[in-house]
Amino acid sequence: MFDIYLTRLHEVTVVLYALSVLLYFIDFLTSNRKANRIAFWLLAFVWVLQTMFLVLYMVKTGRFPVLTIFEGLYFYAWVLITLSLVINRVLRVDFIVFFTNVLGFIIMAIHTFAPIQYESHVMAEKLISELLLIHITVAILSYGAFSLSFVFSVLYLIQYDLLKRKKWGTRLLRLSDLSKLENMSYVLNVIGVPMLIISLILGTQWAYLKVPNMIWYDSKVLGSFVVLAVYGIFLYLKVGKGLAGKQLALWNIASFLIVLINFFLFGKLSSFHFWYS
Repeated sequence: MFDIYLTRLHEVTVVLYALSVLLYFIDFLTSNRKANRIAFWLLAFVWVLQTMFLVLYMVKTGRFPVLTIFEGLYFYAWVLITLSLVINRVLRVDFIVFFTNVLGFIIMAIHTFAPIQYESHVMAEKLISELLLIHITVAILSYGAFSLSFVFSVLYLIQYDLLKRKKWGTRLLRLSDLSKLENMSYVLNVIGVPMLIISLILGTQWAYLKVPNMIWYDSKVLGSFVVLAVYGIFLYLKVGKGLAGKQLALWNIASFLIVLINFFLFGKLSSFHFWYS
């Protein structure tokens, strides 16, 4: 029973780590200090939990946990989180902090959901199923963010057209101003992209464990990475190139059309992605 509770606590730790990565990404793009603070304290809590697990394991085994690949992975994840916290507080290099935590999250997810470390076959299978559930849930949440972003871009184009044609009236007043519509579209993509990254990390691990002969050029796999690429380009155009206005809204709408194609068409063409049945 204790092992079950410990496993659940490991899963909670992964979820908290994912939230921290999400907030660090938001801060990385928008220089949101509030998001940075929350991400830091979430990461600090994850570090406390990991340190407790590490100490308990050392007490249980009577040795330092680096003699097996899975012990080494856990210690490696702990080292990355420790370094990330130090960098965040001492150097304040946000670029390094974000990517260090993405790597740390990958290592943590691999360690938590790797079935070989569980003696019970039933427990191992249950963990893999829960990994799949988290992967699907986070993917759908990211698609939800992209959907709302698409709606704001459509409203932006409608408002833009009304202003250009000088169609003053109730409809114009009921729509928000252009800058707010554009900003909301951008913020939702800032939320959606890291969630999609997290989903792809977890999905890749699930596929590695459950579909050993998986074809990496499967339509759904490629489609998901294309979606990530087009929204990554959106963020680059916005943040790196300073693109704004109608062009950015059109790019966002085109990106969402790729989301729909990936979700509905590529899912049916995929060799294993038909709702993972």
